[in-house]
Amino acid sequence: MSGKTPSKAPKEVPEKTPEETPYCMVMTTIAGEALAEALAWEIVHARLGACVQVQNIKSFYRWKNEARSEHECLLLIKTRKALYRPLEDFIRAHHSYETPEIVQLPITAGSADYLQWVASETGG
Repeated sequence: MSGKTPSKAPKEVPEKTPEETPYCMVMTTIAGEALAEALAWEIVHARLGACVQVQNIKSFYRWKNEARSEHECLLLIKTRKALYRPLEDFIRAHHSYETPEIVQLPITAGSADYLQWVASETGG
């Protein structure tokens, strides 16, 4: 034996169907890092998301009959499903796009400790 103490296996939340899970990730895109960071902080301070990750991306899309591409920032927001509507309203109120991307994806499995943290940081 190497003398290392085996680490305790992490607790996992049993897998749930998208309808059963109380957790979700919400995605939105926004033009520019400064706007993305400001929106991320506002979401965290409002406790609508426990964690917001910001990534630089390039999007290719059609808008008003024209093919376009833009550098944007993607925000990945970990939250509770119960907060989706208020979060969507918050994003719309603080967003510069005419039609912002706001997409909810269910979290059907994950670390129990992490998901409990998401719940506690979003008032759940």
